[in-house]
Amino acid sequence: MDNFGSEFAAGGSGGKMDAGTIMEQVKVQIAVANAQELLQRMTDKCFKKCIGKPGSSLDNSEQKCIAMCMDRYMDAWNTVSRTYNSRLQRERARM
Repeated sequence: MDNFGSEFAAGGSGGKMDAGTIMEQVKVQIAVANAQELLQRMTDKCFKKCIGKPGSSLDNSEQKCIAMCMDRYMDAWNTVSRTYNSRLQRERARM
């Protein structure tokens, strides 16, 4: 039973992957999911804020609003991420 994760990750072909490789794969999958969630939230919020009447194209003011909204959203996301990561590092250092 201890080898279940390793054999599963190796495709059940009898090959084994070490725990470090599996952890890296999981980290990559989490990062991709986080990026997709960020993009979806940013799109939803900026669309609602900037697009009053959807049409076949964006006018100049809508384009500027979308660009500025996305820039602000990314800046806020990065600030929160940096703060969260530094807090995690401080908490780990205390342990």
